[in-house]
Amino acid sequence: MSVVETERHGQVLVVRMNRPERLNALNTEMRVELAKAWTAFRHDEGLDVAILTGTGRAFCAGEDMKESLANRTPGGTPLDIANPFNDGTLEKPVIAAVNGFAMGGGFMLVERTDLRVAATTAVFEVSEAKRWLLGGYDHGMLANLAFPVAMEMALGFRFTAERFHQLGFVNRLVAPGEEVAEALRMAEHLLSLPPASRVNTVHMMRLMRPRPSAAQQALAARLHEHGAKGDLLESRAAFAEKRAPNWQGWEDPADRYRLPGLEG
Repeated sequence: MSVVETERHGQVLVVRMNRPERLNALNTEMRVELAKAWTAFRHDEGLDVAILTGTGRAFCAGEDMKESLANRTPGGTPLDIANPFNDGTLEKPVIAAVNGFAMGGGFMLVERTDLRVAATTAVFEVSEAKRWLLGGYDHGMLANLAFPVAMEMALGFRFTAERFHQLGFVNRLVAPGEEVAEALRMAEHLLSLPPASRVNTVHMMRLMRPRPSAAQQALAARLHEHGAKGDLLESRAAFAEKRAPNWQGWEDPADRYRLPGLEG
């Protein structure tokens, strides 16, 4: 069986992440197969809407930590190739049908979609802060939330589907097992719209989403370099060994007072 399965429902393509034994964690193979699925969807004139979901009790648990630990890198293949909007040319709407855990990179995939359906049992988390990485700032939706809520997300607190629905991040809240059916109903509405109206509206709405400035991205890159890199591998080892991490912090303790962007 493929780690990514697709099925056609008329003009709708359901893309299903299929590593249930690993909570659909994004290893190199899955990233590559997702990229292939989005490329095929983009170029198929008979398909106009896509639904992204997962098999089993998780939507996607994010990065495959065991693979990353073996490679001693944060991911063997760039995560963004799994993103349906990777090359910026996709004008077709994508709906997330979140059936369970959406953590780290899995949360990123949900955030990149246009509309979201979630089971009441779904759980969301921006996990990067737990791995010493800077996370969450680049998610455009954070800019539309009250600052304390955005900070809570960026620092790795978990959010229930009900709370995300209240905050407006999730469009529809459904009973477990009903996510794809509800997403198909939303797709039916989208397909009832004039094609040009649907495409142009989706395009304009995406352009309205806030994104970090070039200066913010440059600062984030500097802050990544400023991190305690030993803790990155320690976080992966602790995860794989099912133990609490032993954080070491900065090699030079004075570095904590030299954060880029705070000089002078």
